[in-house]
Amino acid sequence: MITRKVGRTDLEVSALCLGGNVFGWTCDEPTSFSVLDTFVEGGGNFVDTADVYSAWIPGHSGGESEEVLGKWLKQRKNREQMIIATKVGSRMGNGEQGLTRQHIMQGIEDSLRRLQTDYIDLYQAHRDDESVPLEETLEAFNDLIKAGKVRYIGASNYTAARLTTALRVSLQQGYGRYECIQPPYHLLNRATYESELEPLCLEQEIGVITYSSLASGFLTGKYRSGQDLPSTPRAQGIQKNYMNEKGFKVLDQIERIAHEHDATIAQVALAWIISRPGITAPIASATSVEQTREMLQSVSLRLTQEEGEALDQVSAS
Repeated sequence: MITRKVGRTDLEVSALCLGGNVFGWTCDEPTSFSVLDTFVEGGGNFVDTADVYSAWIPGHSGGESEEVLGKWLKQRKNREQMIIATKVGSRMGNGEQGLTRQHIMQGIEDSLRRLQTDYIDLYQAHRDDESVPLEETLEAFNDLIKAGKVRYIGASNYTAARLTTALRVSLQQGYGRYECIQPPYHLLNRATYESELEPLCLEQEIGVITYSSLASGFLTGKYRSGQDLPSTPRAQGIQKNYMNEKGFKVLDQIERIAHEHDATIAQVALAWIISRPGITAPIASATSVEQTREMLQSVSLRLTQEEGEALDQVSAS
């Protein structure tokens, strides 16, 4: 397994991050345990979750994913071998949200309890909260670092401008800085990251952990023109966003490259992200052992320069 450092930290993580958003949702607890076991057996050590997963499901309040992961960590007794990332700030089932000091301080205690650990390797602001001064948010995160409850902090869904301001505040105040960013990034959504975040992250040595790395499943090849939609909760959104001329052109190019490597479409799509400059790891979720094994093989897949350029060209058009 290829490993990479997260930003300027000493966190050495696998070049593929396992997404925990499905744990306790579309992936029940026994299957989640099997997925996690398979990921670790394949050399993975990096798992991303959030306190809000999966508050959007009727009957859920948030924290379901963290609880499943916490039970697995306790049973396997492998906490020190794993790099656990979680997030705070999104709207929980009780309506609480945001990046106030109070919410962060309550959020960390809840996450630690659910994860059955006394520290988080990477604690991230799930989304920007412009109603709260960055100084307040970053001071709270810094206090958690000083208390030993958090090793490093990161941000998700921040613009380049806000990330720049946050970095300046941390430098001026002597606070721990955001060491990574989580942007949506894949072959059908490049501009959000590449236009402004990519040069900033390369310059400032900010780790980049991409989410929606397979375009919510479209870049697995299971969505085809003229065929019935899969019976998944995300199918309607995928149809609206990606099932168009450009989407199918990109899919066709990926499929041609996959055939040359005796690989799957998903493996090529992930390999393309892994090969991009400055990328730490794409996040990808799996709901079965087979999917987990398939994703793991993307790390060792080497695209040729010509293949990379072909994907760049078709996805930029």
